[in-house]
Amino acid sequence: MNVPRPAWQEWLPDAAAGLIVAALGLVIAILNYGGFNEHAPVPLGMLSPLRELALLAVVAVVTGAAVGASRPVPGAALALVWMLAGIHVVVGVPILVTELAIAVVAFGTARWGSRAVVWLSALSIPAGAAVAVVFLAPDIRRVLSGFLRLRALVDLGETWQPFAAVIGAALLGVPWMAGMVLRVAARARTTVDLASADVARAEADRAQARQIARLREDQARLARDVHDVVGHSLAVILAQAESGQYLPDGDPAALKTTLANIATSARTSLQNVRQVLSATQEGLAASTPDLDSLVEGLRTSGHKVVSTQTGAPQPMPPELDLIAFRTLQEMVTNAMKHGRHDHPITVERRWPDGDWEATLRISVSNAAAAAQAADWTAGQGLTGMRQRVESVGGRLDVDRHEVAGEPRFTATAWIPVRRPLA
Repeated sequence: MNVPRPAWQEWLPDAAAGLIVAALGLVIAILNYGGFNEHAPVPLGMLSPLRELALLAVVAVVTGAAVGASRPVPGAALALVWMLAGIHVVVGVPILVTELAIAVVAFGTARWGSRAVVWLSALSIPAGAAVAVVFLAPDIRRVLSGFLRLRALVDLGETWQPFAAVIGAALLGVPWMAGMVLRVAARARTTVDLASADVARAEADRAQARQIARLREDQARLARDVHDVVGHSLAVILAQAESGQYLPDGDPAALKTTLANIATSARTSLQNVRQVLSATQEGLAASTPDLDSLVEGLRTSGHKVVSTQTGAPQPMPPELDLIAFRTLQEMVTNAMKHGRHDHPITVERRWPDGDWEATLRISVSNAAAAAQAADWTAGQGLTGMRQRVESVGGRLDVDRHEVAGEPRFTATAWIPVRRPLA
């Protein structure tokens, strides 16, 4: 785990650098006091040696303070540099070699300064060079000829000053430009990091949205499965219970058979619900009974069923087989709930002839009572059937027509027998 460092630890190297510059300036001032005094202007020469040395110490300390403040407070560092220039011009203190460390201030103002400080530091570089060559010519000559070994430049006469201004601006301009380059690079890295963070956040949001969509799809599928299983079983149980009311009182065997059928239907329904819930929790596909058993169960419930099948049955992938079963289950459930019990339910299955994109055509038809005709095309069951079939590229139609003056409904589904091509 990365623990952020305190601010004072980040500024410690700059403060140490400032102390080193101030110490070097003091040493140079003490060791070269006599040489400075020879070139000093009149105001400084009129001072006592102790005060003169004190002013040199002030120059050294201010230079070190400016270097130390170049990172934590670049604006203050720039102000100290101009105060230093004022001391040189007004009091006439000679230039120390350690004042070349002001280049560090130029770097710091460009690298860490605010926009205003950056602009002020950029303007200060040529302005400072001009002040130096105009007001501090003797000291500039000494630095160029002694420390920088540019005696030939000084021997050019009065024309040396423009060259000296260019050299001074370069001494400060190069570190200033380096600071600007690092500033722009850091800002670019920050922009890239922010963009990467936005991309990562967008990816996380997209993954979360996909997960939510999958959860909602699983919930919708579970709701459809439970609806189909429970709705079909209750319709069968209701039909058997209603038929039991018309059994002769003297036929206890028929009554026991009806009650046994009701118990069997309820037990099967409970097992199917448990199987659906278990398969959903474990992420597995529930085993699917065949379509023939569904038709036979409908007959067992006491309904008249006319079932036809054309073509050779074909093995289907588990998910398509389940959709075909649930679709037929909901079709016969609607037929039992909304159809007339004195009319047979017609179930037709037509298998394809082997074509790659062929479909299994399932059709259920029955007569409906006039009062229940509108119920055939409404409700959650029909919507669930259509969603199931269309999710695999199939189609579902419900047709209403008149037969002998009575409304008759036919639900037809076309279900692919193979997985749709991606």
